[in-house]
Amino acid sequence: MADETDAPLSAPTHAQSIASPINLILVSLLLVLVYLRLRPKPPPVLAKSPPPVVFQTFTPPMLKPYNGENNMPVYLAVNGKVFDVSNGRNFYGPGGPYENFAGRDASRGLACGSFDEDMLTKDLNGPLDDLKGLGDEEMEAMRGWEERFDEKYLVVGKLVAVGHPEAPKKGS
Repeated sequence: MADETDAPLSAPTHAQSIASPINLILVSLLLVLVYLRLRPKPPPVLAKSPPPVVFQTFTPPMLKPYNGENNMPVYLAVNGKVFDVSNGRNFYGPGGPYENFAGRDASRGLACGSFDEDMLTKDLNGPLDDLKGLGDEEMEAMRGWEERFDEKYLVVGKLVAVGHPEAPKKGS
C-alpha cells in the first residue's frame, strides 16, 4: 500500500475538448445575452399632444358645459380667471368632491371652504358674484386658491357677465 501513494499520478490519456456540451450551452447563453443587450430598440412613441387651447372670454352660460360631462374638458373660474382643471378631473369632474364648481365660478365657495350648491351664483345670466360680504380671511383664502390654480393649471380665459362689452355676442 505504501507503494501506491508514492507512485506519481498518471497523466490523462486524452485531451479535453473545448466543444463540450456545457461549454456550448454557456457560449450560446452568452451570445443570447449579448444580442438582447445590443439589439436595436424600437423608437419611442410620443403621446399625442392635446389640442391647443385659445384664450377666450367666457360668460357663465358659456362656461357651464365645461363640467367634464360628455367628454368635455373641466373648467372653473376663480376671481375672473377661467382655469382648465381637466388634469384634476378626479377632484373637479363628475363624482369628484369639487364637482359643483365644474363649469362655474368657484370663487365664493373656495373662499368660504364650502362645496355647497348655495355658494354658486344661481342666475347665470345675471351679474357675476361681486364677493361682497366676504371677510379678509376669506378673500385671502380665495387668493390662495387662485395662486395654487395659477401654478398648477392653464388659464384658458376670463369670466365676464352676460351683456358685458367684452362678452362674446350670440352666434359668434
